[in-house]
Amino acid sequence: MRVERYLENPIITPEMVKPYHEGFEVIGAFNAGVARYNGEVLLVLRVAERPKSDDPAIVKAPVFDAKEGRVHVFDFRLDDERYDYSDPRVIRDRSTGQLAYLTSLSYLRLARSKDGYHFSIAENPLVYPSTPLESFGIEDPRVTQIGEIYYIYFSVVSPKGIGEVLVSTKDFVTITRHGMIFAPENKDVILFPEKIGGKYYALHRPVPKGVGDPEIWIAESPDLFHWGNHRHLFGLRKGSWDSRRIGGGAVPIKTEQGWLELYHGADQKDRYSMGAVLLDLHDPAKVIARSEEPILKPEAAYEVNGFFANVVFSCGALVEGDRIRLYYGVADQSMALAEFSLAEILDSLSSGVYS
Repeated sequence: MRVERYLENPIITPEMVKPYHEGFEVIGAFNAGVARYNGEVLLVLRVAERPKSDDPAIVKAPVFDAKEGRVHVFDFRLDDERYDYSDPRVIRDRSTGQLAYLTSLSYLRLARSKDGYHFSIAENPLVYPSTPLESFGIEDPRVTQIGEIYYIYFSVVSPKGIGEVLVSTKDFVTITRHGMIFAPENKDVILFPEKIGGKYYALHRPVPKGVGDPEIWIAESPDLFHWGNHRHLFGLRKGSWDSRRIGGGAVPIKTEQGWLELYHGADQKDRYSMGAVLLDLHDPAKVIARSEEPILKPEAAYEVNGFFANVVFSCGALVEGDRIRLYYGVADQSMALAEFSLAEILDSLSSGVYS
């Protein structure tokens, strides 16, 4: 299958984003939700900022204090054996293996473009942490337009876990918060863009701690705010590119053959790729086909090198006729763009095997 990476990739880099916090540096502008609004392409960027440090022996951890409405920064020595610093994104407690702090604070910021290739980036956040459940930041938004309203789901991180919060907007200026809809631990919530059989549907990815794996589920709702009838949709595949974890990516695309979902999968080495799955048009809880091989995997220099290498991760795409314009984060650092033929993706699924 042909993948046409934009020649000027990456289209947004951290260097293009002015820090919001004094004394911080932007280390990531990536994993953006995508929307069309008033003739423009909008990217709802995840922007990650890190406190600057002059001491290489010190790792800093920013934490948003909802009561005081400001960010505190805590210092950790690299020789402190209580903690594991092997993943540059997090500080883990060695005694439990669990996340103790993040090394950056993420929030959402808007990038606008007339042509979909060249973007201007707002100086202030569109959505910023505001509650104790967002003290470690907010991440990886997905934007679904239903009528005149744009619904934005994103992950929120705190010592209580990672859950999914919903906000909505009509103009990308005024934001209405609807609170945490999918409680910890859950990520990668994506709304379908219309009712199906009189119900709303969403993909989500619970992260079981006792038994089970991080796999994709589907739920239904009468009103977008109350969800039930949760069902397991599809899972990991041993020895494959999606053997360790999977999660929904772009908002499902309606085709004559079914709902096309572009999802991410990671292998045992945490190499993230993008694949596709086709869901029944009238019953999206039914899987019709699934790609055996990734439609996009880390190959370009900006994908295999960076803050967290070997990652392509999409939260949104646009469709124009047969063209899918996939916006995707690379190496947890920047944004890139690739284009595909919708028909070629569907054809690749027809030759695949679902199990």
